[in-house]
Amino acid sequence: MASNNVTAVSAFIEGAPPGELTDVVNGTHSSASNPSLSKLPTHKRPDVKALTASHPTLLETARPAFQKYHEEQLTAAKLPGSEKSADIGVKVLVSEYNALGNGRYFDVESGSEWSYDHVTQRVSDVRSYTVEGQDMDLITSLQKPFTLHAHEHYPTSTTAIVPAPSSPQDSINLLLTSSKYSPSNFWNGRLRTVYHYNKATQILTGTLKCDVHYYEDGNVRLLTSKTLPETIVSGGPGEIVMVIARTEKAWQEELNRDFARLSEGEFKGLRRQLPVTRQKMEWEKIGSYRGAREIGSGRR
Repeated sequence: MASNNVTAVSAFIEGAPPGELTDVVNGTHSSASNPSLSKLPTHKRPDVKALTASHPTLLETARPAFQKYHEEQLTAAKLPGSEKSADIGVKVLVSEYNALGNGRYFDVESGSEWSYDHVTQRVSDVRSYTVEGQDMDLITSLQKPFTLHAHEHYPTSTTAIVPAPSSPQDSINLLLTSSKYSPSNFWNGRLRTVYHYNKATQILTGTLKCDVHYYEDGNVRLLTSKTLPETIVSGGPGEIVMVIARTEKAWQEELNRDFARLSEGEFKGLRRQLPVTRQKMEWEKIGSYRGAREIGSGRR
């Protein structure tokens, strides 16, 4: 039974929509969108807290699920300020690509490493960190154009460029995450992109993911992704960022076309069609309609 609870809790955590992990864990999300749920007994509420009410240590047991969620979501965190830190308020990323192990992560641009508690979502024990190797020349040359690209198209974005240790030398990963939350309007969304570039082969690949959740009186969630196939880029940092920008623009245009088709196609087919007059039926005046009179009088 305990293992089943851990599995269920982990599934809830790993499937939490952008910006809603705390709500999923505490149940505040479901109660806000449906006040009647707050009247239910704790053990019957549809949230992680209900599942762990009789097992207080269950959340800690599910720590690997929290870690998987944050790393896959490219969670943005803020380094805590200190008198010794020159990077007060710097936003950094938590991902598998900049993980040092034991819950610690690093950021090349700020020259920092830190500990991240995946359950409480808190950063602590910030230290200086230096990355060495031939990759640094490539990373340094890409930092400015990639950051400018991100801020131009995604004002709330956080980026990171890190070495790819499991790949050949001179290989790097370019990470970007951009979230936008509007709980007062019942929606949240996040864009994530991960690009891999090998300087030796001049090959750029990547994965783009978009996750949007709309939950007013229900649940509608968009989960979509696009893969950038192997593309040879030989023109340096500027061309790498240009290919990235072109790929993202094409994907956005593709999504816009898909939304238009949904609106005019599948969604329109689900809606009740209006009469040929394009006006709603006024049922209180049904007796005045010719068709209704004919039906009432038995005419065929």
